[in-house]
Amino acid sequence: MAIGLAWTYVGGEILFIETSLSKGKGSLNLTGNLGNVMKESASTALTYIRANAQDLDIPETLFDETNIHIHVPEGAVPKDGPSAGITMLTSILSALGVNRLNRIWQ
Repeated sequence: MAIGLAWTYVGGEILFIETSLSKGKGSLNLTGNLGNVMKESASTALTYIRANAQDLDIPETLFDETNIHIHVPEGAVPKDGPSAGITMLTSILSALGVNRLNRIWQ
């Protein structure tokens, strides 16, 4: 889980982003009341991680064998905007057990 910020129709909000992994065929599942921009942020975060898998010591085969589920609770409140992208990235990396974040921030 990672804590981030999001835009809503009633102002900004602190939100929790939960990521879980399961065996599967590499699907990305998003749940919660998410707008299109927030969905794109999740997809972009995963693409970035895949593109930098070698630097992060993530086996590339992991993405073909693992489903990633990102859930943003409080589904009754619509959420949208790109500000949660870095939080989604952090949540995915945390679920994958990556502890070498300093390598990607350099």
